[in-house]
Amino acid sequence: MAEFLIKVADEQGHMLEQVENGYSEAEVRDRFAAQGFLVYWVKPRGVLTGGGISLRRRGKVKQSSFVIFNQQFLTLIKAGLPVLSSLDLLIKRQKDATLRSVLQNVRDRVKGGELLSDAFAAQSIFPKIYTTTLMAGEKSGNMEEVLARYISFQRLALTFKKKLAVSLVYPALLVTVVFLMMIFLVTYVVPQFATLYKDMDAQLPAITMFMLDLGTHAQSYLPIFGVAVVIAIVLFFQWKKTDRGAEQLDRAILGLPLLGDIWLKYQVANFSRMLSTLLTGGLPLVPSLETAGASMSSRRILNGVSEAAISVREGQSLAKSLEAQKMFPDLSVEMIEVGESTGALPAMLNSVAEFYEEDVQTALGAVMALIEPMILVFMAVIVGGILISLYLPIFTLGSTIH
Repeated sequence: MAEFLIKVADEQGHMLEQVENGYSEAEVRDRFAAQGFLVYWVKPRGVLTGGGISLRRRGKVKQSSFVIFNQQFLTLIKAGLPVLSSLDLLIKRQKDATLRSVLQNVRDRVKGGELLSDAFAAQSIFPKIYTTTLMAGEKSGNMEEVLARYISFQRLALTFKKKLAVSLVYPALLVTVVFLMMIFLVTYVVPQFATLYKDMDAQLPAITMFMLDLGTHAQSYLPIFGVAVVIAIVLFFQWKKTDRGAEQLDRAILGLPLLGDIWLKYQVANFSRMLSTLLTGGLPLVPSLETAGASMSSRRILNGVSEAAISVREGQSLAKSLEAQKMFPDLSVEMIEVGESTGALPAMLNSVAEFYEEDVQTALGAVMALIEPMILVFMAVIVGGILISLYLPIFTLGSTIH
């Protein structure tokens, strides 16, 4: 299926312009016409049409905005409003332009006869756990309870991410300051000293000559270096999107001392929380495993959970299936085994998530406490080395005068 940009008007005369998936322009046009829309035009997305290039891209929806939307949506449903009326009301009050556009598309699809879960899944920007949760609510007829659990899950996940982000702010700020200071010293201060020493025509130490050459060349090639960095970043993100790139990057992160173990525990906590939410919502174990695994950002966890899901489908227990992948910590596997044997797997998965979330915060705090002084020492050595190399000839000349 390809992506098309379509412009239509509804029965009230409201103009809509959005991205749609379809097999051809005619198929997309006929689909919207059958739903009662007046279709103005359909264009292939991102190709030369009408003398210009369409650059319209659907952005990401902020997690905080999406949580607030679901809270309001749940409140309206509990009050007895139909889904379509609830969506109409929330669309009018939605301030996030991206989310408002997406919700309009969801509303139109539901109005055309699609299930709510299918309408959200068609947007291709929402996590699979959300659409699967909606599907479970539709099948069980208990949408309110399912949505309430998902909102609780999202609140916990958002709070945890904010705590991690706060822990990383100071180290990130230090690294940025060090990087900018080094660029300033090498590209501006060092060339000033090069001009000064050139006029003095004095004999310079080898370390000073090296620093002056470095600064002069850095100033000349700075634009080229900047372009090269931008190209490298773009190529890196393109490579990261490939299966091989994602797997190699994940393996490299997990292989890092201290940080690799923290990353693994963070992924285990996320997986356990998602799986518990899905199981509590009434979804069977295998579909829950597949959905939770597909939501993982770690390719190793994703592949391992996919293999475990196959083993569970063949009759093995969840604990044994995860243990066979040799990726989950032993304690988490033991806790899951206890949960399976006692019939309290969702509750035990929540305990696993809480345990590792607390462990990640403690370990990350200890690592940051170690990294921050290391960054300061590194900054002092680099900046001090540059300044000493620049001022060394001045000290030498001063001793010669005496």
